[in-house]
Amino acid sequence: MPKKGFNTTNLHSDRRDNPEHGVLHKAIHPSVAYGYEDARELAEVFQGKRAGYNYGRQLNPTVTALQNKITAMEDGIATAAFATGMAAIASTMLSLLRQGDHIVSSAYLFGNTNSLFGTFQNLGIEVTFVDATDVNKVQAAIRGNTRLVFVETIANPVTQIADLTAIGALCKSENLIFCVDNTMTSPHLFRPKSVGASFSVNSLTKYIGGHGNALGGTITDTGLYDWTGFANIYDNYKSQDTALWGITQVKKKGLRDIGASLGPEAAHHLAVGSETLSLRMDKACNNAQKIAEFCEQHPKVKQVYYPGLPAHPQHERAKKLFKGFGSIMSIDLVAGVDCFDVLNAMENIVSSSNLGDTRTLAIPVAHTIYYEMGAERRASMGIADSMLRFSIGIEEAEDLLADFEKALT
Repeated sequence: MPKKGFNTTNLHSDRRDNPEHGVLHKAIHPSVAYGYEDARELAEVFQGKRAGYNYGRQLNPTVTALQNKITAMEDGIATAAFATGMAAIASTMLSLLRQGDHIVSSAYLFGNTNSLFGTFQNLGIEVTFVDATDVNKVQAAIRGNTRLVFVETIANPVTQIADLTAIGALCKSENLIFCVDNTMTSPHLFRPKSVGASFSVNSLTKYIGGHGNALGGTITDTGLYDWTGFANIYDNYKSQDTALWGITQVKKKGLRDIGASLGPEAAHHLAVGSETLSLRMDKACNNAQKIAEFCEQHPKVKQVYYPGLPAHPQHERAKKLFKGFGSIMSIDLVAGVDCFDVLNAMENIVSSSNLGDTRTLAIPVAHTIYYEMGAERRASMGIADSMLRFSIGIEEAEDLLADFEKALT
């Protein structure tokens, strides 16, 4: 069968898996337990010799259908779904890394991921934060015990873009796992596999779900990493195809043991929401471009951070890598303009900490999601006290621009 387009594949993935009664969406299966007429079959499922379900914490038919969707979106070989994007990152790292291992991470990192990596350091997993926009700084940080490099596609909230292509080549030459958080771009705008990523992370809560009504996260194995050369795979998980060793260990030691399972109802919401991903993303990117250009010319705005602007340091890189520039935009206000007053004057833009919603959301960054990391760390990431971050939605651009005009005036 010839390969179909992104939207066609996604829209028809449930139907092509022959769901019950010919429904077009995979049904919500709330059952936690699964019965077998032959107890030997149950044992074979536990041992990985037979496909099937044994317990809801590890797998669920509704979740499986969603995993298949994400695998197709990312052009991967397998996906593991979790209760949140943070659960996906934490479970993956804890299942594959051991005390004494070393991570090289982008310094321009989502606040909660930064906090998590701090916890890893307390557990004996070393982390070095670098400016990932420069591959030479990544290379300089690699040690003999380095196992993994972690970056985001578009950094939140200052929108730095890692040197993804060069880092992918570096990881291949050094036999390192290359883990790319694709949340800010989504598989519609970018596939990390195209730059040699081993894993692609998505917070489904954001653009893929898109409606702010369900939490979820995934890790997708792209099939590019040779797990036979990775020392931390347990012998128990080497009975599978070698390409599946990594994701199998993530599912067993991460999902099963840690238990951050995605529920079937949330999986259903996320799967249905994903059907309009490309439509929403294109509209939001178009809106963000117009608003960024407006803010760039406004006297009350000191700086605009958006990859779609030619003045952005990685604008040309973003043009080459992504189908669009994303819908995350941040601004620094000029001295004397109160960021809270600006937000409170907006009518259609909601003060909220989420991203990737259909609605435009805004937040004072230094006072909320990055407050805990302290002023020194914020300054190193380029986060000013006056910074406002916007997740641009799919409203009419004219209405959003009117809000900005009123609030800044």
